[in-house]
Amino acid sequence: MIIGIICTIVAKILSLFTPELIGRSLNLVESYIKGEITDIKVVKSQLLINISLILGAVLLSGVFTFLMRQMIIIMSRLIEFDLKNEVFEQYERLSLNFYKKNRTGDLMNRISEDVSKVRMYFGPAIMYTINMITLFVIVISYMIKIDATLTLYTLLPLPILSISIYILSRVINERSRIVQEYLSKLTTFTQEFFSGINVIKAYSIEKHSFTNFDVLANESKEKNISLYKAQALFFPLMILLIGASNILVIYIGGMRYINGFISFGVIAQFIIYVNMLTWPVAVVGWVTSIVQQAEASQKRINEFLNVVPEVQNQTDKASVIEGKIEFKNVSFVYDDTNITALKNISFKIDKGKTLAILGKTGSGKSTIANLISRLYDINNGEILIDNKPIKNINLKNLRNSIGFVPQEAFLFSDTIKNNIKFGNEDAVDKIIKNAAHNAHIHHNIEEFNNSYNTFIGERGVTLSGGQKQRISIARAIIKEPQILIFDDCLSAVDTETEEVILNNLNSIGQDKTTIIISHRVSSTKNADFIIVLDEGEIIQKGTQDELSNQDGYYQNLYNQQLIEQITD
Repeated sequence: MIIGIICTIVAKILSLFTPELIGRSLNLVESYIKGEITDIKVVKSQLLINISLILGAVLLSGVFTFLMRQMIIIMSRLIEFDLKNEVFEQYERLSLNFYKKNRTGDLMNRISEDVSKVRMYFGPAIMYTINMITLFVIVISYMIKIDATLTLYTLLPLPILSISIYILSRVINERSRIVQEYLSKLTTFTQEFFSGINVIKAYSIEKHSFTNFDVLANESKEKNISLYKAQALFFPLMILLIGASNILVIYIGGMRYINGFISFGVIAQFIIYVNMLTWPVAVVGWVTSIVQQAEASQKRINEFLNVVPEVQNQTDKASVIEGKIEFKNVSFVYDDTNITALKNISFKIDKGKTLAILGKTGSGKSTIANLISRLYDINNGEILIDNKPIKNINLKNLRNSIGFVPQEAFLFSDTIKNNIKFGNEDAVDKIIKNAAHNAHIHHNIEEFNNSYNTFIGERGVTLSGGQKQRISIARAIIKEPQILIFDDCLSAVDTETEEVILNNLNSIGQDKTTIIISHRVSSTKNADFIIVLDEGEIIQKGTQDELSNQDGYYQNLYNQQLIEQITD
């Protein structure tokens, strides 16, 4: 930045040699015409010297202008890089609840479009502002030194310019904020369209989607037109004011030349000075617009940067996780929906044991998994990990010790190999294939054209639901965590495949604490203990033998699914 400012000042000082040398040259020609100089060779020689100096000054000015742009524009790109990283790191810190309250398109827009607007402020806006201030100070100083009276008349239009900028900048600021909001809405709409394209095509609602998009796009267009109408006033106003300054220079300067106050070359100098000020003055409107847009964008960015994560790491001290888990009278309410997910839940899992959780949809099963991973903090009660309150455990160590397979399997747009390695970046091919074997997906992968190097589409759209679930299981297994959580991750596989996977999990999970969440009783066969949830409460708990011989939800579900298997 400092080097850029120095280069700007040097470049502008060098550029001032041109009007001064032109003024001298015209005065020299005038002296020859008046007969004050009679030797034409002297005139020609001096003119050649002046031309050479002008060319040298222009070339040097160009070099320093190039350096100025290199310094300041590159600086702005580095700031953009830092700001995007800062925003992304904040996104990573923010709790899961934050993402339930904010739309993906808006989050994307703030890290892309809004950051770009801020970069424009730190780059072109600052560069042209420094350029303008430097040129104004130096040029006006020279002009006053040459003729203060002519300078005063020349600069008369500038107060009008200042008032115009003040009025228009306030309008542009408000309209810029609205434009950015509509851009976020458009980004969100298109992002959701791409994510749900299979549903849109299946229901044949392309026309309806286009109609909604067209309405939103038209609203965005009108807001943009409204903004650019305000911005469009600047440049014609600048041209008008510069034209007025030129007329004043010619008229007032001509009168002062006739009266003998200035030389003929001064008029030429002032016309060049005025035109040198044309671009900096004209760019004031553009810079003001950038500043206003950057201000609006920075406010939007700060809205998220100033958000304090609901779930925070309470200790920097490393925590060793063994796997014992205990819930004591835990209740939890989702604040975005005000739904009570858990009511006074209590249970205990010893290290290396397996707990199965059954229940209807919406009974609170997944909430337990999320609370163990501390994706949310509880409202009431206490969660203990290895007899320590979960909030007193290092958050990074806790999550690193958990292999979590969510209900909705998420895969990245990458190879199958890299998706499995996501659980362990250092895993070699042998370990990857072993994890795939245990998840009963290796034989399917080998059938693909590129085997483990097969590139899968966004969110794994090229795979079946069961294949995605099993790759997610392999990703959790390869992590070799102390705690394994399977949140209804076998819902898309058949009973035979489920049987194989459960047997494999039973063998590899001997020393791991395992939680299996399911709606199938078959998934609970290897569990040491089972709890049954209904509307956030434990309605049954015990071993498989105890619950299957006890009247209630588990026995009814067991008998129902047994009949279904026999029928199949």
